[in-house]
Amino acid sequence: MSVIDQCKRYALVNLYRYMDKNPDKNLPKLVKWGDRIDKQNQFVTQRKIMREIIEDEENHWNQLIKSLWTDVDDELRRKLFENFFLNATLLGFPKQRKLEEKHDCNIPWAILLDPTSACNLDCTGCWASEYGDKLNLDFETLDSIIEQAKELGIHFFLFSGGEPLVRKKDIIKLCEKHNDCAFLAFTNGTLIDEEFAEEMLRVKNFIPAFSIEGFEEETDYRRGKGTYSKILEAMKILKNKKLPFGVSCCYTSKNTESIGSEEFIDQIIAWGAKFAWFFTYMPVGVDAAPELMATDKQRKFMYHQIRKFRKTKPLFTMDFWNDGQYAKGCVAGGRRYLHINSNGDCEPCAFVHYSDSNIKNKTLLEALKSPLFKGYRKNQPFNKNHLRPCPILDNPGRLTDIVDESGATSTDFKDPEDVRDLSKKCEVTAEKWATTAEQLWNDS
Repeated sequence: MSVIDQCKRYALVNLYRYMDKNPDKNLPKLVKWGDRIDKQNQFVTQRKIMREIIEDEENHWNQLIKSLWTDVDDELRRKLFENFFLNATLLGFPKQRKLEEKHDCNIPWAILLDPTSACNLDCTGCWASEYGDKLNLDFETLDSIIEQAKELGIHFFLFSGGEPLVRKKDIIKLCEKHNDCAFLAFTNGTLIDEEFAEEMLRVKNFIPAFSIEGFEEETDYRRGKGTYSKILEAMKILKNKKLPFGVSCCYTSKNTESIGSEEFIDQIIAWGAKFAWFFTYMPVGVDAAPELMATDKQRKFMYHQIRKFRKTKPLFTMDFWNDGQYAKGCVAGGRRYLHINSNGDCEPCAFVHYSDSNIKNKTLLEALKSPLFKGYRKNQPFNKNHLRPCPILDNPGRLTDIVDESGATSTDFKDPEDVRDLSKKCEVTAEKWATTAEQLWNDS
């Protein structure tokens, strides 16, 4: 970190601590110093939205922000503020953009890591269940990735799998060593207990996102009987200890109406979750279940529901496909994130199982400069209609071209899937969504 950044960080940390003493009185000052810091106007829209929220005490977002002082451990909240908002965003983002220009390649804001392919569940339509426990990134490799990332200004890391908490001891060690970073894990929640919750409270820079398919019937249908009750028990443990958490929901042809219902959103809030991330089912892998793909009508339903709830519910929500409108297209390929699987393969996205680089024999920067990632950078956005951001689900054939030109190969060690076969599974759905997306785009 440069001397200038160190000075900025010192000033912001102390300003936050001052504000933290009396949030009702001092939160409005957050907007003012945000205006001063953002001299290059990289966050103009965000600052405007924040000002509207802070100035209206009845605003549901105001209520969500204030709940961070009533529902979250004080020291943990301060640590997350420093690591996520300061290191990863206010200081990290500008550095990433400078390095992006210098190296002529995408530099991500976050990295998704798979510590292991192992999982204690066997969910319908999930490729991870086919891999078993054969693939793992050892602690030294994970540590090296994070060290390299920090040199690029990256301080936000997400874990997936497999079930990442199969490796919870190593995850805690990483959180402890890299206490200037923020960590999140997509987890089935069944391995969270009182002991692990105490470790979370100790390191203060780890947040879980519980994967849940809706209510009990939908969750247990895909994840196995009894999973829903175990998730609720884990949430209860965290809530009692004032540990923040969120949920991660995959909407499919079987559960979209449930996941997108007001009843479910209200339940998420009642559980104590502070955020909800929504994904749609991708038919990745030879043994995928294409019948689980959401229809165009269901995706349209989620588009309208999430936007409605953002105006009425104290919950931070993100829909990684339908929000392409705000991200100006696909965020993968290192544009905002990349994925490193449990074999070390550097993939543009968690759903793109093709690679031309492995972190065990290339540096992170070298991987970002590889033909595959360069191909992503050259072709983004994949569609002028940002409601069709994905090169697989929304624009089948675009990924095929990039994979062919880069020489990337399938990373599925058990049943390699030809990229053409993957694209073909999405053609009918993509064609129907194209018509719907065009109508929504013109109306937005």
